[in-house]
Parts: sequence; C-alpha cells; structure tokens
Amino acid sequence: MKPRRLEATKEPGWYGDGGGLWLRVFKDGSKRWIYVWTKEKKRREMGLGSFREITLAEAREQAGAARRLQKEGLDPIELRREALEEEKAEEISKEEAETPPVVPTFLEYAKIYIAAHEEGWTSEKHRWQWNNSITKHAESLLAKPVNHITADDLVDVLRPIWNVIADTAGRLRARIELILDAAKAAGHIQSPWENPARWEGNLIHRLPKRKRLATGHYPAMPYEDLPDFFVALRQRPAPAARALELTILCATRTNETLGMKWKEVNLKTGIWTVPADRMKMRIEHRIPLSQAAINVLQIMRLNREINPDNFVFPGQKKGKPLSQMSMTMVMRRMKLGHFTVHGMRSSFRDYMGDMTVHEEAVIEHALAHQYGDSTARAYRRKNAFEKRKFVMIDWAEYLLSAESQIDGQAEGAKKAA
Repeated sequence: MKPRRLEATKEPGWYGDGGGLWLRVFKDGSKRWIYVWTKEKKRREMGLGSFREITLAEAREQAGAARRLQKEGLDPIELRREALEEEKAEEISKEEAETPPVVPTFLEYAKIYIAAHEEGWTSEKHRWQWNNSITKHAESLLAKPVNHITADDLVDVLRPIWNVIADTAGRLRARIELILDAAKAAGHIQSPWENPARWEGNLIHRLPKRKRLATGHYPAMPYEDLPDFFVALRQRPAPAARALELTILCATRTNETLGMKWKEVNLKTGIWTVPADRMKMRIEHRIPLSQAAINVLQIMRLNREINPDNFVFPGQKKGKPLSQMSMTMVMRRMKLGHFTVHGMRSSFRDYMGDMTVHEEAVIEHALAHQYGDSTARAYRRKNAFEKRKFVMIDWAEYLLSAESQIDGQAEGAKKAA
C-alpha cells in the first residue's frame, strides 16, 4: 500500500497491507488501522489507531510488535488491556493526590520490589507472572498507599478468584504479603502493624479452604492414555513436538528442556547433564537418556550446524530457544489443552509408583526431587544414577508400547498377505 493511494481511497471496505495489517474504510469516510489474526480458529481484531493519527510506517511497526508477541505465545490484546489498566490506575492515583504521597501506593512499591528481586528469578515468564497477577487481579489495591491496605481489602481482592483459579489466588496472596513486608522493612509502614495478607491467624479465618485439582497443582494426563497420545505426538513434525516428546521421555521441566544446549549432551554415553543454574533446586542433574530420547536428539541434529552453545530447540529469534508456550500450544492443537506439560511429570510418577517395582527414592531422584530429611541426605550423597537408567528405559518402553503394537499388527498383516 502507498500512503497517497490510501489517502484518496473513499470506497468502504478492507484494504490489506500484508502480515495481518488492514486499513478499514467506514461508510462515514473514517479510516482505521486494524491488525487481524486467528487464534484457536477464531478471528481476532486489534485496533491500532486512526488513519489521520497513525502513519503507515507506525501501523506496520505496531503490527510487527503484535506478531512478535504472538510468536512468544502471548495475546497482544490482553497485554495491551493490562497495560491500559495499569496506566488507568496510575492516573487515578495522581488525580486523587493533591501533593506527591509520602507513602508509596501499592503499585509503586510493587514495581520497586519487583525491580529489586527480578535478577534472581529464573525466567522472563516468572517476571511477567508477577506483574500480570498483581495488575490483573489486585486492581483495587494499586492506588492505595501501602499503609492503608487492610484485611478487608485483601478479602475483596481474593474472594472472587479464591476457588475459581485457586493456585493463582494463593500465589497472589503470597506475593502481596511479600511486597507489604518489604514496604514495612523500608519504613513506609509504622508499628504496630500486622500484615493484612498474612494467612495464619488472619485470612485463614476469612476465606474458605481452597479447592485443589484432583491431580495436584497441574492437570495431568492419566498414564493409561499416554501410549496412544505418544503415537499421535510422534507423527507431528514440528520442533515443539520433539521438545515435548523429549520432556516426557526424560520427565523434565519445561525450562530444563527448552534451555538445553548441545554442550550438555553426550550422545555416546547417553547422558544429559543439566547445570545447577538451570535446575529448580540449584543442583546439577544428570539424566540417563533412553534410546528413544537419543533418537529425538539425533532428529534435531539432522541438517543442522551443531555449535556447543546452540540451543537444541532453537526459536525463531536468533540465539533464543523455543518460547515457553510452544509445548503447551502443541497440546492445545491436539485438543488436549486441559492437561499441562508439567503434569506429565505427575503421570510419570503415578506410573512408576503403580506399575513398577522401582524404589521410591530412585523415582524421586529421576524427577530431581530431594528425598528424605536432611540427615538422610547427608549420608546419601549420590543420586542412584545407574538405577535410574532402568527407570528411564522402562518409561520409554511403556510410552512406545502402543506404537510397537501397531507395528507388530502391520507386520502380521504383511505376512498374512
């Protein structure tokens, strides 16, 4: 599209620039830029501004930014709405205050707290979750000075979501408690004072017991269904499907798989060594690779120039891995979005506990969990690596059992023919 041609366009309709960017001309002669995409087979439209106020170059830049957010598994409309809500809260705070407040608002101090602690957080996703949960679910607290927040305010924030999104509500309460404790330590709240977000002796008496998912924190696919699911997963060609396949085979966490680099893998010995700084417990974790897991890695090596510092599952951005949402999106495309990637670890744990004779300690070590009390761990310093080899082999054979059965039936049909 050329700006002059667009200026002269009067006929109502949609005029495409490519990449999802459209200029819509209305019957009254007004014109607006609109970015259009499809999410879960539904058309999504995001207005970018008036043709009179936004140039073609600016509209293209906004559309490009929206496409980049989509690639990272984020929703541009939701992120913009949250940003507007935050700006609205800030404007309300400024309008209500005749003079700059001596005591910071909850939003102001939340930003200070996050900035002071975010370097120690393990992922960009964790940082985003902190900001999102506070601005989205604690909106009524944002403009309040930290020393004016009461237990009644906390109940008003938490009650609507307490049993609807129980885990998110629990994390939000804990985050508010930490922020207010930090504000007290910084001298913005004077004694005597009790943290209104405290659970014990406080909110525990004012909120109902939270409902837990039947399968724990993360919805987990029943292990009985996994072999058939694995057949379907292995037929999908996308790199994200291979990442999910390896995640399940190795019973690892999402970050551990997506952050995997070639220098961590030794295909000859069949060992993947995850460094301590990428593990939840900050302890190096060696994973014995089954032949099925090695096969996945060999597929990822095909037609690639392997550099030790390259990611095994590279994303579209140079030097970046696949996005945090990539494996989740595979599950959703397979109509299994009600289960989670992390829940596959629960499926592994349930199968090993119900259907095998492997020792509980060995299974827990396979999940990179600490096992036993501090005294037991002091004497038991190794992590049953040799025994874990058999655990991972058994797991791989179970996952591939349906595929092996299909191959056997096909071979039998050939012989009969």
